[in-house]
Amino acid sequence: MKEKDFQISLAAARVNAGLSQEEAGKKLGVTRQTIMKWENGKVVPGIPEMKMLSEIYGISQDYIFLPSYSTKSRTT
Repeated sequence: MKEKDFQISLAAARVNAGLSQEEAGKKLGVTRQTIMKWENGKVVPGIPEMKMLSEIYGISQDYIFLPSYSTKSRTT
């Protein structure tokens, strides 16, 4: 997976969940800046954070890590 795909899927998942970076940060116990760094690819969230992201955003971790695969499997 390309780094850009990861960034786009992470930001898209947050937006689709109806959350701002500030709101997502509060739910995760991190700052808005941390969310922004994850979405910009400056920092990669750890495994515990990825699990929390998938729960808060209401998506599988596959969607975040494999966005094109997840999208294809839902449309077929």
